[in-house]
Amino acid sequence: MSTTESRQTMTDTTKTADDQAVKETLEDYTLRFAPRSYRRWTPMVVGTTALGGIAYMADFSIGAGIGLTHGTGNALVAITVAAVVIFITGFPLAYYGARYNIDLDLITRGSGFGYYGSVLTSIIFASFTFIFFALEGAIMAQGLKLGLGLPLWLGYALSTLMVIPLVVYGMKALSTLQVWTTPIWLLLMVGPLVYLIANDPGTVDRFLAYPGTNGDGAFNTASVLLGAGVCLSLIAQIGEQIDYLRFMPPKTEANKRSWWTAVVMAGPGWVVLGALKQAIGVFLAVYTIAEVGPAAAPEPIQQFRGAFDAMMPSWLVIPLAVVLVVISQIKINVTNAYSGSLAWTNSFTRVTKRYPGRMVFVLVNLAFALALMEADMFSFLSSILGFYSNCAIAWVVTVATDIGINKYVLKLSPLQPEFRRGMLHAVNPVGVVAFVAASGLSIAMYFHLLGDTLQPYSPVAAAIIAFVVTPLMAVITKGRYYLRRNDDGIAEPLLDTDGNPSAFTLDCHVCHQPYERPDLAACVTHDAVVCSLCLSTDKVGDHVLPATG
Repeated sequence: MSTTESRQTMTDTTKTADDQAVKETLEDYTLRFAPRSYRRWTPMVVGTTALGGIAYMADFSIGAGIGLTHGTGNALVAITVAAVVIFITGFPLAYYGARYNIDLDLITRGSGFGYYGSVLTSIIFASFTFIFFALEGAIMAQGLKLGLGLPLWLGYALSTLMVIPLVVYGMKALSTLQVWTTPIWLLLMVGPLVYLIANDPGTVDRFLAYPGTNGDGAFNTASVLLGAGVCLSLIAQIGEQIDYLRFMPPKTEANKRSWWTAVVMAGPGWVVLGALKQAIGVFLAVYTIAEVGPAAAPEPIQQFRGAFDAMMPSWLVIPLAVVLVVISQIKINVTNAYSGSLAWTNSFTRVTKRYPGRMVFVLVNLAFALALMEADMFSFLSSILGFYSNCAIAWVVTVATDIGINKYVLKLSPLQPEFRRGMLHAVNPVGVVAFVAASGLSIAMYFHLLGDTLQPYSPVAAAIIAFVVTPLMAVITKGRYYLRRNDDGIAEPLLDTDGNPSAFTLDCHVCHQPYERPDLAACVTHDAVVCSLCLSTDKVGDHVLPATG
């Protein structure tokens, strides 16, 4: 076969992959910029949908585990410390996702990691989704065992399989599900707490005085940091929030108040509700521990069974507790499955330049989650989350620092996010070095490799190292590794007069579909433009623009 024929065969194969990718990704613009023509929801609908994704019960377990081990006082301080860190780091990420309508992986590419460098963080995020899917599935299985007598293994399987039909249809189906179920979930979650406090104020005193099993209840720095490390495993939740926030409408003078409210509330603001749930988890665990014992007290189904038992007829207690757990599990695990599939697909498509279909990775993500559930991950939850938090903190703090410091203070990182192949270097040492240094050293600390004294400080080390090394690397490299070229070959401006991504539309000459300006770049071999996904699946580089000095 001649070189020309070989090249043509590879091009035809690429076109087939592009056609398959286009058919599926146009459902909700997976792996690419979300165009203005698709973003028809109001800011409040997007915000409510994003908040619906944090209905998980894991917060109750996390808070209970910390409180029962270290005491209420240390637990509340740990929860607060983690919430502050999560809010501060989540704000710039949420703003970029909502303002420029891209997910966290696309943000990460242009914020210090490079086109292929962000594959590292995509895998970190995908791991987050299946770890927490497994945790929520285990909680649901506990509920089904208590309410219906199902064995745990069967509950694990049911909790996994039932979300598949809901994940197939992307944002349109998820927004409807989250909006309609949120009021029921809020009522079932808040009602018991209000009733217990109103009818037995002594529960508050017992809650505040609980000393924990590892101390006398006095303030202890190591206990606070260990607890905060577990809570900080949730820092990657901002990625799932951005998977919704990328569908925000353009910010204008007319809607800027509701736009900012939705972004702050559903972006970094998710942690306010998350921290409250963790504190409630401590409260309910202390309330129920005398009845069910310390081993079962962290289980949300037992916590709410005890709370419901105090306020309603016994025949209604277990069914209502099971309903709450099932609703919560469905609300969060459709998000976990959806976001995880995006992360896996994004990484696979970039590395192999082939698009296998998002549903393949929905099943991959669910398989990982089911394996964790069957391995009884719930019994060693704190260890898994404590280890994972080091990687998650290193990633999120690195990207947040690149946006907040390198872009706006040092002016070494391009202000506008870039994610298209050809425009970015393959690897940017700024983010990659900062992430590897922060996660590597903090993990070494977590496993006592640097001594027992430093072990509780591993999450603090991850945050500080990432915060310091990210701007340091930008200064050392003088920002040379952010952009491979400054011009994408299209004369039309990337942003409109309000600073929003332009709605100007051109047809991709590979897949022949119309795309808005930010999703396109000029083709190096044709007088035409190519969309970002067709660039990603271009195996021979026919369309990728060359580097410029």
